[in-house]
Amino acid sequence: MASSAEDAGVLATPKPIRLGNPLKYDAIVIGTGQAGPSLAVRLAAEGMKTAVIERKFFGGTCVNTGCIPTKAMVASARVAHFARRSADYGVNIEGDITVDMKLVKARKDAMVVRSQQGVRNRLEKAENCRVYQGHAVFEGPHLVRVGQEQLTADRIFVNVGARAVIPNVPGLDRISYYTNSSMMQVDFLPEHLIILGGNYVGLEFAQMYRRFGSKVTVIEKESRLLARDDEDISQAIWEILEEEGISFLLNTELTAVSKTQAGIGLTVQCGTVTRQINGSHFLLAVGRRPNTDDLGLELAGVKTDKKGYIQVDDELRTNVPGVWALGDCNGKGAFTHTSYNDFEIVAANLFDSHPRRLSDRITAYALYIDPPLGRAGLTETGARQLGRQILIGKMPMTRVSRAMEKGETQGFMKILVDAETELILGAAVLGVEGDEVIHTILDMMYAKAPYTVIRRAMHIHPTVSELIPTMLGELKPPE
Repeated sequence: MASSAEDAGVLATPKPIRLGNPLKYDAIVIGTGQAGPSLAVRLAAEGMKTAVIERKFFGGTCVNTGCIPTKAMVASARVAHFARRSADYGVNIEGDITVDMKLVKARKDAMVVRSQQGVRNRLEKAENCRVYQGHAVFEGPHLVRVGQEQLTADRIFVNVGARAVIPNVPGLDRISYYTNSSMMQVDFLPEHLIILGGNYVGLEFAQMYRRFGSKVTVIEKESRLLARDDEDISQAIWEILEEEGISFLLNTELTAVSKTQAGIGLTVQCGTVTRQINGSHFLLAVGRRPNTDDLGLELAGVKTDKKGYIQVDDELRTNVPGVWALGDCNGKGAFTHTSYNDFEIVAANLFDSHPRRLSDRITAYALYIDPPLGRAGLTETGARQLGRQILIGKMPMTRVSRAMEKGETQGFMKILVDAETELILGAAVLGVEGDEVIHTILDMMYAKAPYTVIRRAMHIHPTVSELIPTMLGELKPPE
């Protein structure tokens, strides 16, 4: 299959029509990703007559094609991986380990449906809140049409998310391909999955399907994986995934694609060498673009940047008074947690006595390969570029008792401290429970406490977090 509606997904912007007196609301929320539903419920609870408009699936990317379904599949792949490693733990499992992809998909689908229904039910049961199913389009700064109805409100909140980028590659329009969205409909095991893109989405799918049993090849145009992270992180992740049997082509440009008898053929350029790579299935994972093309933003006067992201200020307000943009469509974050934090910022500034700003937010995210990568704050490269005088602590997971006991000693922990202020600037935990351990450090950063506070803390043994004070006791200037 090619792409889903979300991927291909721009509808032509309907032409404005005049239908008489529009329905008057106090607030309109367009989109039900992670920011929209919570904001709508809060608006309604504050006594505001609120309309919520959803074009397709309630819950946005996280519920339908992102966090919930992919991490459910990651969990299935992890079980298969440890079943194959059972002998390492003294557990004998007879026979070959096989994966029933139809059951994997069914388990994932059940979680998605439950989450979708939860979001919809919450909105439909909220007092002062009306749900519209359909495509919303602006017909003026405070006028929105959905289907054959016009709605107006003094406050409008846009939460329309993003979709996969479809690159302009010769032949792509004549083959079947997948994106993160359409890949969620796969209920079989690809013989050889080729993935274009060596960043977060691509790597999670790469390890997942390799553990299910597919041959996997990742093509990346940069010289290393995860180019926005430090080189030692990129190298360690490459080693972890290659050890599992995933093949990588770095410094490689895709120049053409075509159908073959067995599936697809990709023509790639590796430096001065042209190669042909053949596979059974093809996944695009080269980035995201905002779903702002067909909203009629030009009729509202709402400004976007050259990539289509809605421009917002430090409180997520657009250039049009009374219009806000939240979530992936504003380009200020591409995660569920950043979208939800957008809701918190807007709600706090509208209703609470403690104003909040986008610039208060500390960068934090995770890569859900196994072992996971948890990241917070600056990278080492970023700190150097800012001219900060830094101290670095680094510890391999082979020194962590919890990791040894679990038989998961891949990766390392790394922390950056400002040599003058003693504040923590950033950290990376690539290792078992790294996505949870990073919060120990992230919370200290929000508290603006010197690293010595956590350095002197007594942590529980045996845990991964207990080695953070030890690591901070071994700080040294970068080489």
